[in-house]
Amino acid sequence: MKLEGKKALITGGNSGIGLATAQLFIQEGAQVAITGRDQKTLDEAAKLLGPKATAYRADVADSAARKDLFAKIKQDFGHLDIVFANAGIAGQTTTGKTDEAIFENIIRINLTGAFFTVEEALPILKDGSSVIFNGSIIGSLGQPGYAAYAASKAGLRGLSRSMAADLAPRGIRVNVVAPGPIKTPIWTRNTRTSEENDALSKRIASTIPLGRLGEADELAKAVLFLASDDSSYVNAVEFFVDGGAVGTPFGGPAFRG
Repeated sequence: MKLEGKKALITGGNSGIGLATAQLFIQEGAQVAITGRDQKTLDEAAKLLGPKATAYRADVADSAARKDLFAKIKQDFGHLDIVFANAGIAGQTTTGKTDEAIFENIIRINLTGAFFTVEEALPILKDGSSVIFNGSIIGSLGQPGYAAYAASKAGLRGLSRSMAADLAPRGIRVNVVAPGPIKTPIWTRNTRTSEENDALSKRIASTIPLGRLGEADELAKAVLFLASDDSSYVNAVEFFVDGGAVGTPFGGPAFRG
């Protein structure tokens, strides 16, 4: 098993990509701490994951909550070998129509919260550990109406490269996994009907070279690679898991003659 004896923290591990990654990490031998803000989904995730997982209700963008979280993790785990800073939110911030508080909240959670999650983890993060940030192709491609989200994900790319330099003397690798459209519960957390969601998914899939949306477990496998010794010489990279959307943005079925 690739993570036998390892101890990992996954923020936002109560659903979607975080939960799929927690499941895979446990299958590969890790002991996993997950966080989330919703107690109901945390309890459900903890039940699904079993005894090798510990769930903590915490808001990673709240400094007091982070300090309390890492005090508990230190008590329960002793140390960490892996941090997957996965927690984040989307949200529309259309140029010319955006409230400043909404913009700042997205940056605070996705960028500031991610940085200080790792900052708080450092005292218990072992030398030779792996840090992974969850980015997005939107940080490279952009998307109408999502300026703050795009800025936060592009910011993670720059942040990770500086952090990789800072932590290299300890042998701690820092990388970003950048997913394209992935099928997670977020697709149904909106005001659209199921038919409208299906139509949107098909439209987006038509722009992806592989012609489909990704699965959460496909992204989890990429995170596992970056977390494990399989990537022992991989550092300061942005790893796109997007069906080719960034590499060949006009390669999807919608663009073929």
